[in-house]
Amino acid sequence: MMSMTCHNLDSSRTVLDVVACGCYLNATFNRSSVRNYAKSSCKSGSRGYGGGGGIDVCRRRGIARCRVSSTRTPETLRNEVAQGPPPVFELKKGSRSPISLTNLFEVVAEDLGTLNQNLQTIVGAENPLLMSAAEQIFGAGGKRMRPALVFLVSRATAELVGLKELTMQHRRLAEIIEMIHTASLIHDDVLDDSDMRRGKETVHQLYGTRVAVLAGDFMFAQSSWYLANLENLEVIKLISQVIKDFASGEIKQASSLFDCDVELEEYLIKSYYKTASLIAASTKGAAIFSGVDSDVSQKMYEYGKNLGLSFQVIDDILDFTQSAEQLGKPAGSDLVKGNLTAPVIFALEKEPKLRDIIESEFSEPDSLDEAIGLVKSSGGIERAQELAKEKADLAIQNLQCLPQGAFRQALEDMVMFNLERID
Repeated sequence: MMSMTCHNLDSSRTVLDVVACGCYLNATFNRSSVRNYAKSSCKSGSRGYGGGGGIDVCRRRGIARCRVSSTRTPETLRNEVAQGPPPVFELKKGSRSPISLTNLFEVVAEDLGTLNQNLQTIVGAENPLLMSAAEQIFGAGGKRMRPALVFLVSRATAELVGLKELTMQHRRLAEIIEMIHTASLIHDDVLDDSDMRRGKETVHQLYGTRVAVLAGDFMFAQSSWYLANLENLEVIKLISQVIKDFASGEIKQASSLFDCDVELEEYLIKSYYKTASLIAASTKGAAIFSGVDSDVSQKMYEYGKNLGLSFQVIDDILDFTQSAEQLGKPAGSDLVKGNLTAPVIFALEKEPKLRDIIESEFSEPDSLDEAIGLVKSSGGIERAQELAKEKADLAIQNLQCLPQGAFRQALEDMVMFNLERID
């Protein structure tokens, strides 16, 4: 493994796998070689390709300092570019019926049932108000996607080592992940001043901002306590980094509101921090507790990262294509708040008028509707869909190390289910 210190945030994350292992290490690296590689990667037409190990876009020069680590040598990187990108994952419409989450999670339904019973107990009955706040979001129609991924990866990797049953650590990890996710949603709703979540009133709408912030803090603290009791330093570091990433993502988002010069790479890094980091840590942590080799657990990390990025891009597309009733929140809510996502970033390349509307912060009547129309007519939705498919293709490739069977099939179907959300 080669470690380095890089002073170019965005280009380093493009080619040097900042998030490939979920940690940040020290050393030195020649920045000119990074720039040269990034240029060659762009010329090769491999947008979105980096071998499954980083935020895979070459878009702009860096803007900040960071520490990164790479698991590949410069020679390996150059060879990967010479080989070109992998084929983009294609949905075969009409060849199969739509995937439902109920069917998708059937192979871990018993595991999820146990998790649902345990969640409220873990929050702690000694805090009735916080318990009530947690119940509001636990019972708000959540998909339990993250703990389901923990169980699916746990069982798929357990087959590799002959483990017949999941361990207590597997099950506790799934509960911890759902608690962290729930805490982040509570805080997100406060920061975004959102009134609705999954079609129901948010915690801060019902109980006030003070209780919502305390409820989120309490759940982060409680999950951290249970995490420490797992007594696995590698997993503790992995999940602790996620909580740090949440804050980094919020800061990055807040610092670029209504900024029409935001680049796609910045958007993907922010999306990694806010969404993909937790999913990647979930899947890698599950593999670690199965006792598989480090290269397998690393592939599970990359699967979670690429699925998470694809999931976020699809979410951002749905913000333009679904109704408020379908979304459980107002359509175009990110755009009106100045959070520019992939469809908008692509649309800005072709629609100068869109820039004027956004920079005016939608001061004119009906300007939001006009902006949404421009995003749709400029091809921003279609290009964002291509990006989501590229990440999906990488996620599927990351599963090749798993044995064929119901659990691997469910992990592949999860990728398909995400893409089918925009059909």
